[in-house]
Amino acid sequence: MAKISSNQKNPNSYNTSVFPTWCPGCGDFGIWGALKQALELLEINPDQVAFFFGVGCSGNISSFIRGYGFHSLHGRAIANAIGAKLANHKMPVIVIAGDGDLLGEGISHFIHSARANHDITVILHNNGVFGLTTGQASPTAVTGFKSKPIPTEITDEPVNPCALAIMHQAGFVSRGFAGDQEVLCNLISQAIAHPGFSLVDVLQPCVTFNPDKSYIWYRQRINPVKIPAKDVLTGIKNSLWTDKRIATGIIYQNSRDAFHTNYPQLQTETLLATTGKKRNIQKLLKGFK
Repeated sequence: MAKISSNQKNPNSYNTSVFPTWCPGCGDFGIWGALKQALELLEINPDQVAFFFGVGCSGNISSFIRGYGFHSLHGRAIANAIGAKLANHKMPVIVIAGDGDLLGEGISHFIHSARANHDITVILHNNGVFGLTTGQASPTAVTGFKSKPIPTEITDEPVNPCALAIMHQAGFVSRGFAGDQEVLCNLISQAIAHPGFSLVDVLQPCVTFNPDKSYIWYRQRINPVKIPAKDVLTGIKNSLWTDKRIATGIIYQNSRDAFHTNYPQLQTETLLATTGKKRNIQKLLKGFK
């Protein structure tokens, strides 16, 4: 992994010829910008990183950022990312997906990847709605949410992705805000550099389908964490929302070994580097006769 450099380059080198088609004011713009800045800060070139995208507005970044990319089925971005990381554990692997994708269809992959501590970075676009399909409540929608497709208030309790990741001892758990691109860039940089499962839960206003949770609403409640928790119970406690306080920053961090480091066959070279080698399996086959 490249070290963080103070010589930041031009993040526009990650732009494609396609300009984003998100709604004006969408929080995805801030995430897109912060991610590009973080990659430049880490001196990771477009041909040195692999992105895995979920389905939804967040997944549309696949058209707006340069790099190796795979647009997965709904909820399956993490599963595909794990496969790529095991094939080439020296390559930074980044998952970009929304709360509906990762915490709805994909919640089992989210949990098991966190507890295994796979060395991937998950950037979660968290706006409480399925924005691409016009505003249905996502798993992180707060109790009482209602919209055009849901005229009555929902009674479900929201999923807290940070608490879920901490409970299963993910290596690096943080929460950022799309309205503060500088701070978010720093969080994403540290998440990519961390050797293990890294979550950046990004509070991302959906100005079209969840206008009550505006940039102002978040700014009035954001409360940066000064010191990351090192024990699970404190981390979970710090990750909980109240009506007046939402913790941001690095909420929890540990030094668990990343999943791939537990396998001797991955210590010297990547699986990708060994796939072209011819091997004599006659001795192995004799055992099955």
